[in-house]
Amino acid sequence: MTEEQALVDHLAELRRRIIWTLSIFLVSLVVTFLFVNQIYVFLINDSFRMFPEMGEIKLTVLGPGETLRVYFTVAGLAAVGLTLPFALYHLWKFIEPALDEKEATLAYRFLPLVFGVFIGGILFGYYFIFPLLYKFLYQLGVQHFEVQYTAANYFSFMANMVIPFGFIFEMPVAVMFLTRIGILTPHTLIKVRKYAFFAIIVVASMISPPDLIAHISVAAPMILLYELSITVSKWMYKKRQQALAEQEAQWASEEAEA
Repeated sequence: MTEEQALVDHLAELRRRIIWTLSIFLVSLVVTFLFVNQIYVFLINDSFRMFPEMGEIKLTVLGPGETLRVYFTVAGLAAVGLTLPFALYHLWKFIEPALDEKEATLAYRFLPLVFGVFIGGILFGYYFIFPLLYKFLYQLGVQHFEVQYTAANYFSFMANMVIPFGFIFEMPVAVMFLTRIGILTPHTLIKVRKYAFFAIIVVASMISPPDLIAHISVAAPMILLYELSITVSKWMYKKRQQALAEQEAQWASEEAEA
């Protein structure tokens, strides 16, 4: 098989995996839209329990079009959550042929950790960062303004503050895997630390609402996770070096016996 044929087959496989993932998302979207009222009530009741001292918060809409947009936003967020395990599976099946047997086994073991850490990041953003920042901005606003909330802005703010943390929390897992297979070293992470911090601040500004406190709330955990990633990389690098030394010693022993 020529390189051109291999590339075509690779792109065809990628296209097939993307179509499967999008199809699953669309089916999930239909299902979640059928139960959008229940999901909406759950999110509202659960969210408002975080702010008992703020009293009852009433959300408003600015027209029938915004009502539909809110429902699609809520259903879409739930559909993304349902699609994630299938997306990870298809991603795994796409990259599996490019890995050797040892790397494939290692990557397969990492999949549950990837999913678990993503959910952990979502929960951290929803139950810690979101209420902390929301309460601060509410108290800041009521000092001088009559505060009203639209449902679209509320759920948009929630999504912007919660979903990124699912991906942010994947940083140590990705670093652990890349260090284990020899692509990344802790020395590289330390060397590019200042550039990484600058990139983190830029990314945090892009994915968070246009507010200084929001930027800090997103950037600070990312920086802490980067430092944690360095520690994880050091630990995994040490284990890799030990494994390589043991393997070389075994090869040397086998050659001596032969």
